[in-house]
Amino acid sequence: MVGYDPGSSCVSTAEAAAAGSASGFVTRLLVSPLDVIKIRFQLQIEQLSSKTPGAKYHGILQAARRISWEEGLVAFWKGHVPAQLLSVGYGAVQFMVFENMTRLAHNVTSYSSRDSLVHFTCGGLSACTAVVAVQPLDTLRTRLAAQGEPKVYQNLRHAVVTMYQTEGPRTFYRGLTPTVIAVFPNAGLQFSLYNILQQFSEWVIPAEGKKGGNVKNLVCGSCAGIISKTLTYPFDLFKKRLQVRGFEQARAAFGQVRVYSGLLDCIRQIMQEEGPGGFFKGLSPSLLKAAVSTGLTFFWYELFCSLLCSLKTADSIARKER
Repeated sequence: MVGYDPGSSCVSTAEAAAAGSASGFVTRLLVSPLDVIKIRFQLQIEQLSSKTPGAKYHGILQAARRISWEEGLVAFWKGHVPAQLLSVGYGAVQFMVFENMTRLAHNVTSYSSRDSLVHFTCGGLSACTAVVAVQPLDTLRTRLAAQGEPKVYQNLRHAVVTMYQTEGPRTFYRGLTPTVIAVFPNAGLQFSLYNILQQFSEWVIPAEGKKGGNVKNLVCGSCAGIISKTLTYPFDLFKKRLQVRGFEQARAAFGQVRVYSGLLDCIRQIMQEEGPGGFFKGLSPSLLKAAVSTGLTFFWYELFCSLLCSLKTADSIARKER
């Protein structure tokens, strides 16, 4: 169902966008706590260890307990409004562009729309398009999720006005370069691996059919998310570090603070001060989040597309019977 299928193309461009939006909304609601923990880990300069002096966070459970104790359970949904707008917008643009690009590839080139290379290329390009469209929301989400107490930004509107007045409009696109560099292979791998794993599961268990289709989609999506995130993770960390540039005063309570002039300076400072392991801070919650979010994204997208197809089929049958 993911990607153009000449044998059963019952989902229109608008319906693909709607299914992508709904999938993003439900997934974001469920994975927000993991995302907040991941961002806190990525922005911490100190090593993620209880043996490191001044390290506020040591592990996933310890971080969850500390955030809950200091800021309350609502802290796990900090920045949730821009995050939801981000997920809904990203899901709509990504799946809409992906469906159209796989259709174009099938009709214009010699490649099949089900080819893994087509899914990799179209998946990467659709994600880059979505990133450019929603990057300001990603920056806002990061700022709101990264701040502690007392808050620098009281709400989304206050964050937008303050950032624009103090840092200018370009601040909303900070971290765009590493984001685009990372998102193309990450999304490309997600779509291509999902396609490969789906084909492999059909070959291994051909008799499963529709009976366990939803579980299969969830498992294939989770595996694809883990592999792709591991391979492209450092760029996600660079993006987060650059997005909080100019926001150092709100990070003081979390430990050491660094200022980066750009992507290369960010890489250099992390390598010098934190070592190679610094590039993978927050990997554990990120992989957990990737497994859950990617699996759920494909699961919900396939489910919503199936529901839309079923409704259209039922409506078509009802019209014929009249």
